[in-house]
Amino acid sequence: MSISNYIKVSDWKAEKHVPVITLLSPFKPGEPLEIEVAVGKEITHPNTVEHHIVWIALYYVSEGSQLPVELARAEFYVHGPDIFTEPVLKAIVKLPKPGMFHVVAYCNLHGLWESEFLIKQ
Repeated sequence: MSISNYIKVSDWKAEKHVPVITLLSPFKPGEPLEIEVAVGKEITHPNTVEHHIVWIALYYVSEGSQLPVELARAEFYVHGPDIFTEPVLKAIVKLPKPGMFHVVAYCNLHGLWESEFLIKQ
């Protein structure tokens, strides 16, 4: 069975595991674009030794392409007892044209979660 069969998707407003993509600056081709990806934006995700987000990976597929390019990855190592790493990834990228962001996050208990965000001009 393909790994894609194990990737879950849902509405981030109703599910704490879904990574949420937010553009922190407007998209303009060839100019810096600031992106934030967070897990647990609407509903807080636990951040404990027993239940936490391990990593987030951000991909971009340029308009007219079928090739995803990995833009950024964050791994979260500390989950207690009194020091915590929050599951947030920030990146600044320059993109040649509109396209689609895909982001995948991995929860140690509930597996892989994906979301996407269309970048428009």
